[in-house]
Amino acid sequence: MFDKQHTIKAPVTVSGVGLHTGVQATMTFCPAPVNHGYKFQRVDLEGQPTVDADVDNVVDLSRGTTIEQNGARVNTVEHTLAALVGLQIDNVLIQLDGPEPPIMDGSSLPFIEALEVVGLEEQNALRNYFEIPDSVHFVDHARGVEIAALPLNDYRVTVMVDYNSPVLGSQHASLNNITQFTEEIAASRTFCFLHELEMLYKSNLIRGGDLSNAIVVVDRAVSEEELGELATMLGKPKVAVKKEGILNNVDLRHKNEPARHKLLDLIGDLALVGRPLKGQILAARPGHAANVAFAKKIKKKMMEVDSSPVPRYDPSQPPVMDVNQISQTLPHRYPFLLIDKIIHLDQTTVTGVKNVTMNEEFFNGHFPGNPIMPGVLQIEAMAQTGGILVLNTVPDPENYLTLFLGIENCRFRKKVIPGDTIIFKCTLLAPVKRGIAKMKGQAFVNGKVVMEAEMSAAIVRKDA
Repeated sequence: MFDKQHTIKAPVTVSGVGLHTGVQATMTFCPAPVNHGYKFQRVDLEGQPTVDADVDNVVDLSRGTTIEQNGARVNTVEHTLAALVGLQIDNVLIQLDGPEPPIMDGSSLPFIEALEVVGLEEQNALRNYFEIPDSVHFVDHARGVEIAALPLNDYRVTVMVDYNSPVLGSQHASLNNITQFTEEIAASRTFCFLHELEMLYKSNLIRGGDLSNAIVVVDRAVSEEELGELATMLGKPKVAVKKEGILNNVDLRHKNEPARHKLLDLIGDLALVGRPLKGQILAARPGHAANVAFAKKIKKKMMEVDSSPVPRYDPSQPPVMDVNQISQTLPHRYPFLLIDKIIHLDQTTVTGVKNVTMNEEFFNGHFPGNPIMPGVLQIEAMAQTGGILVLNTVPDPENYLTLFLGIENCRFRKKVIPGDTIIFKCTLLAPVKRGIAKMKGQAFVNGKVVMEAEMSAAIVRKDA
């Protein structure tokens, strides 16, 4: 999985008809800045309003996921979003001149192929993963749906579908690594059962449906008369049933293509949480309604974790930066490098860890026999943590220093002693301007604040 955020190197365009609206549309993927995320823009509407790809903007789940914001609506976004997640692209503006992305062949592969033509561009910011902290479950007993997310330092998805159909039976599909999405999942096409087809058409859905962009599963005997009616409905001279039970002799790309497509849909719908995920997703009989309900539960958990003042620290997880990587950014060395690892870093917040041991040099003279970490060194350790955050805002941090300008509202709440693990959290109070940064810092031991302060620093070149 990527450590840094990515966008695309240049705009790229695809065109086609929308599955449910039947409206011809052109969709252009455009590069976007750091922390932009996924946004759709309806360029055909007055003011060209944008719609954030956010689960809170979901307004309809009729055979697809529809989002709406700022008076603009975008239908069937899941295949487009799945392609972006599968390529680990973080920031894209998706301009659309119609109500729905083109269905193309019913999969995400045409979008993947178009995006790969222009290529990806790494950006100078870390990906803001949401790591599932503990199990999250969703159950719909009426539909027999169950979805769970479990902690994992990776993104893996397993889907089981069972339609009580003699044609499909029970199917499973798994994605063990997101880098396998293009090869294993992207080409899997949307599908429906024959008994659903007429109902969908009468409900004014699948107006852009065609036997070239959807698999129709025939799970019962069909008369020649009914096949003739289907041909008329689909605008075809003739339709037939292949022995496997697929309408019009469409060849499956995988024996379990329906299960793989359900996995594709799930990945696309979960993109609506707004951040790349780390966790193991297990889903039985998922659908768009369940996917979105589950995405809302994940987002709620994400908001709870983000709003907690105490940073979450799992020492079994690899850090964002270890001490060697910290040394490449900060000029400090033993015995004055006071941070052991960085466990979180984005554009506004950093979290660092300091393991306090009896072997620290300062314990030789600071309260011998009753060792307490000096408050000024706690401040220094927090400043070094904040320095990582500030230097992350410049393109070549190894060529810069951060120099203290001021400390305000400093308070020491509890003493820090050998054996303690200090978690430092620093947050920018305002965007960095003219090389001046101001941040709020807090230090935690065992979930309790032991020290806090507001700090100002200047970014200066090393040769200045």
